[in-house]
Amino acid sequence: MTKAAGPHDLPEGFTELKIGDRAPEFELPGVDGKTYTLDDFSQPDVLMVYFTGTHCPTSHGVERRLQTFLKSMQGQSFGFVAINPNHSSGLRPDEFGHTQYDETFEDSRRYAHDLGWEFPFLYDGEKQLTARAYGCLATPHVFIFDQKRTLRYNGRFDDSRFPDPATVKHHDAINAVNALLAGKPVPVEKTRPHGCSTKWRERSVHVAEEEAKWQAAQATVQEIDVDAVKALRQNGSGKVRLFNVWATWCAPCMQEMPDLTKIARKFSRREFELITISLDAPEDKEDVVKFLGKVRAVMSDKLRKSVEQEGRTTNNYIYVGASTDDLAEALDPEWPGPAPYSLLIDQDGNVIYRKVGVVDPEKLTDKILQTLTHFHKP
Repeated sequence: MTKAAGPHDLPEGFTELKIGDRAPEFELPGVDGKTYTLDDFSQPDVLMVYFTGTHCPTSHGVERRLQTFLKSMQGQSFGFVAINPNHSSGLRPDEFGHTQYDETFEDSRRYAHDLGWEFPFLYDGEKQLTARAYGCLATPHVFIFDQKRTLRYNGRFDDSRFPDPATVKHHDAINAVNALLAGKPVPVEKTRPHGCSTKWRERSVHVAEEEAKWQAAQATVQEIDVDAVKALRQNGSGKVRLFNVWATWCAPCMQEMPDLTKIARKFSRREFELITISLDAPEDKEDVVKFLGKVRAVMSDKLRKSVEQEGRTTNNYIYVGASTDDLAEALDPEWPGPAPYSLLIDQDGNVIYRKVGVVDPEKLTDKILQTLTHFHKP
């Protein structure tokens, strides 16, 4: 196997487990502080090894169904262990747009705690040897073994990427467990795992290439008047919009802008747009462009396409009106006047969050995620 470099290449040592193969051994740290091996799960007649990560919307969609299933298995001779196969260096910033967690051991611990997980959740991201040995293609990816730890099922948890249980038509993994516990043949032994591809450390080559493209992108700024601000504020674009009023003469504005552009990049593959409105004098436009370029206030390919479809050329503006009162009335009458000022609105123009002064990036990110959701939407 060639060394992984592209976004979907498989790494050296990757092995595709086949039905009838033995469960590979492992020794991995759990988020509970213990170290686990395969022998720690030797007692149950059936064992499910469930690979999942913290960033994947498909995994998020399965979470409640998984916990419902595990609760139903109490008292059965059934074992379960979850493993995070991902390494943070294998993800681009825009691949974290469905989560507030990183793919690290510490954030895996926080993720499990926040979800109330009581089952073992192990971290394989450091060396990813277990994921390679089992042939983990995606998150989630399920492997089910019988009492002899022979593979009897390989594939998806079920066939839906959405959180609503009513969207599930095929409960493949659950059917396999129930069949094995009943001493019956597994009805479907192999299915396609669907979700986010495993983020191998080797994928960092691809991440670096994408980072170079992002750093080379040019920031652009256009003049804007009150009428154009009103049109943007009404929204109806299908995107969640974050407006930020700022200026190069405003120290807090310049302090918070890197956090805002980081958030914008995080959500750049989703229906989201950061719109900056500078209060600098129009003749200082070059200074505005220079600063926005420095903090990477640039558009992704996805955002550029949607902006152009709206008949616009940029998402960065410099206000040309003489009255900031007029700007406030157009953008948000509740803005008391000082900069920086941030306003988050939903797809229909409803206010989700407003802030005078420097924003709390975590709080703002949570507000965006609550609106866009952590999941795929039908």
